[in-house]
Amino acid sequence: MSIDVAEVQEAAARLRQATPADVVKWAMTRYGRGMVIASSFSIEDCVIIHMAAQAAPADVRVFALDTGRLPDETYLTAERIRMKYGVQIEWFFPDRAAVEKLISAKGLYSFRDSLDERHECCGIRKVEPLSRALAGRDGWMTGLRNEQSVTRTDTPEVEIDRSHGGIVKVSPLVRWTMGDVRAYAQQHRVPIHPLHDKGYPSIGCAPCTRAIKPGEHPRAGRWWWEDPENKECGLHLPIAPEPA
Repeated sequence: MSIDVAEVQEAAARLRQATPADVVKWAMTRYGRGMVIASSFSIEDCVIIHMAAQAAPADVRVFALDTGRLPDETYLTAERIRMKYGVQIEWFFPDRAAVEKLISAKGLYSFRDSLDERHECCGIRKVEPLSRALAGRDGWMTGLRNEQSVTRTDTPEVEIDRSHGGIVKVSPLVRWTMGDVRAYAQQHRVPIHPLHDKGYPSIGCAPCTRAIKPGEHPRAGRWWWEDPENKECGLHLPIAPEPA
């Protein structure tokens, strides 16, 4: 499908501060199986899968990136989601040769040496597989929320993702707090990743994710050795300006 930029911009204005369920319903109704849900099986992503299953159960498509460094609890949650909602999860893996070359040259923990080294690891294990996962899609849905980090405070519900070929990017939960997400998950019995109950507000690769302490920022458990403004892996880039 050729994306109508004016239509997406109109939807973005209309859906600003709409309920997440209404945003999901619009995305599923408009794009059907052309819309895919990106999932790390965090509570946010699982809530979106539930909403999509309520809106258009036959059209729900979910993909996940297996970096090779995921905690076991992520796979357990993926299986719970697969069985509860009857969805097929498309798994995308990093290029084997690229991973082997990185580890052979720099070891298993090069991502802790510098920001550039971490970006290299994320690029191989996450960014490149994401580009394959989004190829041929009309759009993707994410569990981004404005309060998660300083890099996400202006994320809109709907936007054109020019970093991934001009497809539609939908983030239904941007204005929800973690309390809102928790309440919805409990009300609708959405499977919850076990690490959330062990102090992990964010779910990622095991070596790059830890539980946070009381009072710490929710994003403090990701790449805790880096400055807050650097805590992205390249999957969610700032909104690119419209071409002149």
